[in-house]
Amino acid sequence: MTLQTDLAQIEAANASGRPPVVFIHGLWLLPTSWQRWAEVFAAAGYAPVVPGWPDDPDTVEEANAHPEVFARKSVGQVADHFCDLIGKLDRKPAVVGHSFGGLITQITAGRGLSATSVAIDPAPFRGVLPLPISALRVASAVLGNPANYHRAVPLTYEQFRYGFANAVSDDEARELYETYAVPASGEPLFQAAVANLNPWTEVKVDTDNPDRGPLLIISGEQDHTVPWAIANASYKQQRDNPGITEIVEIAGRGHSLTIDSGWREVCGSALTFIQRFH
Repeated sequence: MTLQTDLAQIEAANASGRPPVVFIHGLWLLPTSWQRWAEVFAAAGYAPVVPGWPDDPDTVEEANAHPEVFARKSVGQVADHFCDLIGKLDRKPAVVGHSFGGLITQITAGRGLSATSVAIDPAPFRGVLPLPISALRVASAVLGNPANYHRAVPLTYEQFRYGFANAVSDDEARELYETYAVPASGEPLFQAAVANLNPWTEVKVDTDNPDRGPLLIISGEQDHTVPWAIANASYKQQRDNPGITEIVEIAGRGHSLTIDSGWREVCGSALTFIQRFH
C-alpha cells in the first residue's frame, strides 16, 4: 500500500462530495481486511478511505514474503501518519479502527481530527490499568523476546487461534489465518506494555479535548486480546468528555470480529452509530 494509493483514495473521497470514513487496521492485518466494510459504507452513502500503515504491502502473500517491512513502526509514527492523511480530507471524517487501529482512532479523536469515532477492541493507552491474563498471554508472543522490539513478528496458527479466532470454529479460524494474517511490528506492543510507567509515552490519548466528537467503543465478549476489562477501562477514561461516549459489548465474539463470519453485525453497529452523527 503506497502513499500514492492512499492519497488517491483521499482525492477520490474529496471529489465525491460524500462524507468520508477512514478505516484503520491493527497489528497482524492489512488494509484489505476492511474491504467488505468499505463496500457497506459506500452503499450507505459514505466515501471510504482505507489507508495502510507506513510501508504496508498490498497483499498477504507479499507481506509474508517480506516481513521486514513491518519492523520498527512505533505508535507515534503510525498515529502521525494517519493524522497527516486525515488532515488532507476536505471535511472531518468518521474514523473506525480495530485493535491498535482502535488506539490510533482514539488518538486521532483526541487531536480533534475526526467527526465521529468507533474503536473496536482497542489496544490500551496510558491510564488504562487492567492486565487480564488472556491479554498477557497474547502479548507474550512478542514480549517474550526483547529482541522483538525491532523486529516484525508473525503469529503461529496456534497464537492466532487463541488471540484472534477463539470464538469461531477451527475450520473458520484456519481460513482467517490463511486469508488475513501477516507479520506485525513488535514495537507497539512493547510501548503499550510500559505506557503506564513512561510519562513521555506515545501510547496516550487526549481524553478531555472538547473537539473529540462522539465515540463508540465496541468490545467482543470473548476477546482474549482486548478483553472487556481493558475496553471498559478505556471507556471510563473518556466518558467525562463533553462528546458522547458509549460502549457496547457484542456477545460471543472474539478479536476477529471485524473479519470473521459475524462481521456484518459489528459493521452494522458501527454504521448505525456513525449515521447518528455524521
